[in-house]
Amino acid sequence: MTPLHPAPLRLGVLGCANIAKQFARDVNGSSQVSIQAVASRDLAKAQAFAKIFHIPRAHGSYDALLADPALDALYIPLPNSLHAEWAIRAMQAGKHVLCEKPLALNLAEVMHMFQVARQCGVMLLEAYPYWFQPQTRDLLACLSHDKIGEVRSMQASFGFTVGNTDTNIRMKPDLGGGALLDAGSYPLSLIRLVMGCAPEGVMAHANWASTGVDINLMATLFYADGRRAQMSCAMDTANHRRATIVGSRGTVETEYLNHTRDSQTHAWGYLPSQLRVRQGIANSVPFEEIRSASGSGFRFAAEAFAKVVREQDMPAIDRAAAASHDIAATLDAIQASAKTGQAVRLSH
Repeated sequence: MTPLHPAPLRLGVLGCANIAKQFARDVNGSSQVSIQAVASRDLAKAQAFAKIFHIPRAHGSYDALLADPALDALYIPLPNSLHAEWAIRAMQAGKHVLCEKPLALNLAEVMHMFQVARQCGVMLLEAYPYWFQPQTRDLLACLSHDKIGEVRSMQASFGFTVGNTDTNIRMKPDLGGGALLDAGSYPLSLIRLVMGCAPEGVMAHANWASTGVDINLMATLFYADGRRAQMSCAMDTANHRRATIVGSRGTVETEYLNHTRDSQTHAWGYLPSQLRVRQGIANSVPFEEIRSASGSGFRFAAEAFAKVVREQDMPAIDRAAAASHDIAATLDAIQASAKTGQAVRLSH
């Protein structure tokens, strides 16, 4: 029997980068997740992080955090190139893992990570914060309740301007940088969420920075049943994040935000949820605004993760794992197409 007030998931944070700070700030105060420890390769940095966010323990190495017996799970916000290594080591240490997107650099790494999770009897979940937003739940309800008919096509984009290009890890190929992995994984993950499967083939074009990473990229995804999707991503544009889903009898538009707010202002710049649906084929049919509950995607993700761990909800983990597999396979294909200028078919 599940306790009325179950103990919170005891979580450790592997690293002290800016995204780790945002995660700790937003998850603090949750009744379902308690950040109990943080690690850095610089003990003083970990101690300073722990003091700011009222975290009981600070470790001066990643290995020390993995060995902490008073933790149930780890959150991994390291550079993309380190996700697979440290997620695997954490799982081998008996810890469940909530890992930042993209889960790994390629499909082979993703498949190995889930193999280790099964072998170790732990749960692994890729953290796209918007996945866990009420706005996303309401978006999927628009589709499942047949408000726009059959989905025929969609477009999704995300872009921003990278600062400090000389030192920013997004500009470093060896750290898994580039627009596709850093930004493009967002629209691609939304396309997978809506379409429900990987595409049959892709065609992509990219522009390349002097460091060797893709600075912007566009791709078309072709599905076996005739559906189409287009995605774009960039690290040299004004910030933009938008998706349009076109059905046989209507249209949905959203900015699929990671974090949302209710009030007019927010201390950290979060915006109101933005979701609109047009139920009709004529341009004269007005869009209906869908108002969704708001909050931090980091907290929603952490609490959803705590719930599946507590309930040992393997069907939920398996669904997320299938999506992560398809996203990684599609990322591989898009990268290959962008480099060769040729269409690439996915093997299923």
